[in-house]
Amino acid sequence: MTYKRTVYTSSLDTLEALLKSLASYEHKYQISSDDFYAAYLAGKFEDSKDYVEWAGDYKHYIELKKV
Repeated sequence: MTYKRTVYTSSLDTLEALLKSLASYEHKYQISSDDFYAAYLAGKFEDSKDYVEWAGDYKHYIELKKV
């Protein structure tokens, strides 16, 4: 499996990229990232590639907002 790694030079650039990613998943699956993440942590979603990446992006978003 090939992974693409992107390095951002500022927290603002990272936040912008995360928001775009989260909006894309929300549009695709018609559920808010907050609702998805709570359900994902409760085991209501399988560990598909999209769901794992979405959960990771949302967790990163939450951590970035704390800064």
